[in-house]
Amino acid sequence: MQSSSRPPSSGPKAADGGARGLAFAVHLAFFLLLGSALARYAQRHGAQPQVPAVLALAGALAVLYVIGRRTADGPPGDGLAAGDAGGAGAAPGRRRPSSGGLLRLGALVAVWAVLVALAPSFAWCAVPLFYTALRTLPERAAYTLVAFFTVFVVVAQLRLADRIDVDLVVGPPAVALLATAVFTRMDRQAARQAVLIRDLVRTRRELAATERREGTLAERQRLAMEIHDTLAQSLSSQRMLLQAADRLWATDPERARAHVRTAGTIAERSLTEARWFVHDLAPADLAEGDGLEAALRGLASRESTPERTVTCHIDGTPGPAGLPDRVQSALLRIAQGALANVREHSGATRAALTLTYLGDQVRLDIADDGRGLDTGVRAVRADGPAGVRGHGLPAIRARVRQLGGTLTVESAPGDGTVVSAAVPLPAAPGPGPSPSPTEVSAP
Repeated sequence: MQSSSRPPSSGPKAADGGARGLAFAVHLAFFLLLGSALARYAQRHGAQPQVPAVLALAGALAVLYVIGRRTADGPPGDGLAAGDAGGAGAAPGRRRPSSGGLLRLGALVAVWAVLVALAPSFAWCAVPLFYTALRTLPERAAYTLVAFFTVFVVVAQLRLADRIDVDLVVGPPAVALLATAVFTRMDRQAARQAVLIRDLVRTRRELAATERREGTLAERQRLAMEIHDTLAQSLSSQRMLLQAADRLWATDPERARAHVRTAGTIAERSLTEARWFVHDLAPADLAEGDGLEAALRGLASRESTPERTVTCHIDGTPGPAGLPDRVQSALLRIAQGALANVREHSGATRAALTLTYLGDQVRLDIADDGRGLDTGVRAVRADGPAGVRGHGLPAIRARVRQLGGTLTVESAPGDGTVVSAAVPLPAAPGPGPSPSPTEVSAP
């Protein structure tokens, strides 16, 4: 049997453990009937000359039965396994027994028929042989052989009785019908279970593959946001500082050198971020262990320049459990992205970070006094369509959405911009109304 057919064939056996128990009962019944018939014959006809022939035939029948078990498809319900090995989803009644199996089955039937002709008391051994025929042959051939067994049993019982008895005429066909119905029912049930198991295995594999693909895409998006909020923003700042230094090098060397030193400081910080990024993608500020408040103060201090002052305010205190790590990391990344937008696009001279604890949620506000957003930029909603140039606001939106929070951007030309991210706390008592993922409004 090929390895690809093992899971389907093992499914019915695992799902229908009673099949093997029934097979054991059938085999045990055969040898009990054979032994009792042999004892009865020896007791009543021990002095007759055909006794050695009957004993030899009984022994041959037992040997052929044992050998026939190895050529059959297995216990009731396992017929599908052999069908599956030969083709996908073979149904009961479409088995293709080997020529050797057919020869052994033919020899078994022939020996039994001769034995019953000599000693009718062996006729009831046919009942276990029903299952051998049903396991080995296609349905029509198996039913034909069962009918042959039944007729032979009826004739043998009438010979023993020496008279016509309705019970002897009706009993064997009833037993044959019951045995055939039980086997067919189990075999078809095993077929259905095998199909269900194959479908479940295939569905599980497809689900696992889908989850892997979705996980890969989510991880790519997360990495893109991490790179944008750390390395890309730092490189952009260094580029701006070096360009400013190049313009001032001839006219104001001291100021140009200050720009270069600032760029070097940012490069050193970027190197630290890159190392933590490679290590476990945790923000370097949080990795130092001082918490989100200290990280925001450090960020404000680094973003402050002679041209722009950035302050940090903390309002309230966190609960006893503090903020989850993923919330701290996301809020710090949001602050980094928003300040990067302030630095590169707003022309602001002042900016402020405000972290507010509100019991059931925490809110981070990033405000600046810059030029604000013009109509075209302001019309791009934080939950709007993809394809918008830049990654700052979309990245912030994605982080807030992952935390189940609300993003609000308030801006007007010449009046600065306020970006507010409100994130619900997991340990908040009592669920409140679910906010919309993101929203943007203007005064």
